[in-house]
Amino acid sequence: MKRTLFLIYGVISYLSFLFTILYSIGFVGNLIVPKTIDGLPEVSLLQALLINGGLLTLFAVQHSVMARPAFKEWWTKMIPTEIERSTYVLLSSVCLLILYWKWEPLGGVVWSIEDGLLTGILYALFALGWAIVFASSFLINHFDLFGLRQVWLNFTKKPYTSLSFRLPLFYKYVRHPLYFGFLVAFWATPTMTVTHLIFAIACTGYIVVGALLEERDLIAHFGDKYRSYKARVPMLIPFFSKRKTEPQLEAIQGEAVK
Repeated sequence: MKRTLFLIYGVISYLSFLFTILYSIGFVGNLIVPKTIDGLPEVSLLQALLINGGLLTLFAVQHSVMARPAFKEWWTKMIPTEIERSTYVLLSSVCLLILYWKWEPLGGVVWSIEDGLLTGILYALFALGWAIVFASSFLINHFDLFGLRQVWLNFTKKPYTSLSFRLPLFYKYVRHPLYFGFLVAFWATPTMTVTHLIFAIACTGYIVVGALLEERDLIAHFGDKYRSYKARVPMLIPFFSKRKTEPQLEAIQGEAVK
C-alpha cells in the first residue's frame, strides 16, 4: 500500500512540474496564460521590486538549499528517501506558481524590435531555448531528475542505483546545457521590458550561482572524472573554451562510464 501511495505522490509531483514548466513558457513569452511577466503596473516601483525580489529569493533558496547533499541527508531523516526528489519537485513547482501568481509588472521598455525577420529569429531562439531545456533533461534521465524513477523503482521493489557519469550530445559542448537553454529562453525576446530585464538578470545570476554550487557537489561525488570534464568543457556558454581532441574526449568518456 505504501509503495502505491508513493507512486501516486510521485506522479502528482511530476504532473505539477509539467503544468508549471508549460506555464513558465507562457509566462516568460507573454503567451496564452492568464498572467504573464509583462503588464500594466498596479503598485509603486519600490513595492513591485520588493515583491518580485522576495518571490525570486523564495524560489532560489528553496531550489538551492533543498538540492544540497547536507540538506538531503537531514531531510530524509523525516521523509522517506523514495519520495525525497518528488517532494523537492513539488515544492519547487509550488514556489514557481506563487511567483507567477504574485508577480508585479514594472512598466517601461528597454528595447522593442519591429523588424519582422528579427522578431521571428528571436521567437525561434526562445522556442529553441525551451527545446534545449527539455532535451537536456532527457539526455541525463528526465524521470530520475523529476522523481518518477525513484518511486517507480520502489513500487517494483527494485533498489535505486545512482546515475553514471556520461557525456551525451549537448554535454560534450557545455557542462550545463539545461541552464544554457533557460538563458536563451529568458533573453530572447523582441520586446525587452524593464520587468523582463530584471527577471532575466536575476535568473542569470541565480543560474551562475546554482551551477557553481552544483559543480561543487558533482566534484565531491565524481572526483577526478568531473575535474577533467570541467577543465575541458565550458560551464554555460558552448564553445567558449578550447576543446580537447576527439581521442581525448573518448578517453575521458571511457573513464567516466567505468
